Amino acid sequence: MTKGKILVIDDEDQLRKALSRIIELEGYEVLQAENATKGLKLLEKTNDFVLVICDVKLPDINGLEVLKKIKARNGYCEVVLITAYGTIHDGVYAMKQGAFDYITKGDGDEQIIVTVEKAVEKAKMQKRILELENKLETRYSFDRIIGKSPMIKNTIALAEKVAPTDSTVLLEGETGTGKELFAQSIHNASPRKNKPFVAVNCSAFPKELLESEIFGHKKGAFTGANLDKKGLFEEANEGTLFLDEIGEMHPDLQAKLLRVLEDQTFTKIGDTKTTKVNVRIIAATNRDLLNESENEKFRSDLYYRLSVFKIQVPALRDRKEDISALVESFIDYYSHKINCRIQEISDEFLEKVQSYSWPGNTRELKNVIERAVILADNGKISHEHLPIEVMIPKENNLSSRLGTIEEMEKIHIQKMLNYTKGNKTKAAEKLGIGVPTLYRKLEQYGIK
Repeated sequence: MTKGKILVIDDEDQLRKALSRIIELEGYEVLQAENATKGLKLLEKTNDFVLVICDVKLPDINGLEVLKKIKARNGYCEVVLITAYGTIHDGVYAMKQGAFDYITKGDGDEQIIVTVEKAVEKAKMQKRILELENKLETRYSFDRIIGKSPMIKNTIALAEKVAPTDSTVLLEGETGTGKELFAQSIHNASPRKNKPFVAVNCSAFPKELLESEIFGHKKGAFTGANLDKKGLFEEANEGTLFLDEIGEMHPDLQAKLLRVLEDQTFTKIGDTKTTKVNVRIIAATNRDLLNESENEKFRSDLYYRLSVFKIQVPALRDRKEDISALVESFIDYYSHKINCRIQEISDEFLEKVQSYSWPGNTRELKNVIERAVILADNGKISHEHLPIEVMIPKENNLSSRLGTIEEMEKIHIQKMLNYTKGNKTKAAEKLGIGVPTLYRKLEQYGIK
C-alpha cells in the first residue's frame, strides 16, 4: 500500500523522471505528465491525488493557472510549484494563490522529501475533515428523515421551505417524534450551516442554572461564579440555538428570551451592559403552548413570537406506513454497529410492530429494534425478541400474558447460559436465583 498518489507535471523529461524516482523511493505512487493539459486530464479521471508538483513555466498553461484549476476542482489536494528561477515575490504570490510551497529546481533531495511529506500529511488531514463534514451533512439532512407517508412528506416540505430563511421555527409534537432531527436538518439546509448548532433542553435545568447556561454570567455574579461564563447564545452566534422543551422555561426567563428574539440583545447575569448576538432560534415542545398561553401558563407574546413558522411533527401511530422502512433502517444501523448480520425477520415480529401504538414514537421503536438485534439468534429476529408491552397488547387476558412471561424467561435463561458459556453457577448468580432453582427451570423449559 502506497503512502499516497502524487502527480508530477514538468516538460523537462530528465528532471521530471528524476524527481518522480526520488518520491517513489519514499513509498509514494507517482504519475507523470509532460504538460498541463495531460496533467489536468489525469486529475479529471480520479480524486485520489493528494499532491501535484507542477512546474511554473509549461509549454501550454502557466503553473499558476494549473494551481487555480486544481484548487477549484479538489479542495484537499495540495500543490507544490517548482521553478528554475525562484524569487521571494513569486513564492509569496504562489502561496497566496493556494500553493502549499514554492521550491527551486536544484534543491536537495532531503528538502524536497520533507516538503512532499508535509504537503501529503496536510492533504490527508484536509480530506478527513471534508469526509467528516460530508458525513455530518448527510446525517442531518432531510434525506435522512425516513418515511413516504403524506404526513411526514408534508412536514419535510414545510421544514425545507423555512430552512433557507432566518425565521423562528416552533416544532410541536410528542416526545420521541424526532423534533431535534428536524431542527438539525433545518439548520443544515440554511445559510448558517457552517456555523454552530447549539441545543439545550430547557427541562434539564432549574431556573437559575438555565439562565446562566443560556445567557452566561460575569465573575462574582453569584456564589460559585469564579470565572466569566459564555452563555449558549454567545456560543451559537452566527448559527442556530435549539431550545428543546421550551414550555418548561420559567416565566422570568421567558421575558428575557422575548427580548433576545426582538432585538438580539441580552444582559448576562451580574453584567451592566448588553451583549449583541446574531442567532436563529428553533424551539420545540410536546405541550399545547397556544392553549397554555390562553390560560396564562405560558407568555402569549413569546408564544406568538416563537410560532412565526409552526411545524407539527407527526406521531408514529399516525404514519404507520413508515414503520417498515424505519425498522429496516434501524436493523441495518444496529447490525453494523454490533457486527451482527440479520438475515431474516419473522412475519409475526413485523405484525406485532405494525399493530403496536408506539406511545414513545420513533425513539421507542429505535430502542426496541436495538434490543431485538442484540437478542437475535442465528441472524433471525422473531416476535420473541420484542418487549412484553409490544408483544402483548394491554387488552389481552392474564393467562396469555403469563404464558408469554414464561416464554420470555426461557429466552432470558438461555441467553445468560450462552453469556456464561454454560457455567450454571455464574448464570444463576447473574439471574439472581439459586443454583437449585436454575436447574429446576432448565428441566421445566427443556433447556439442555
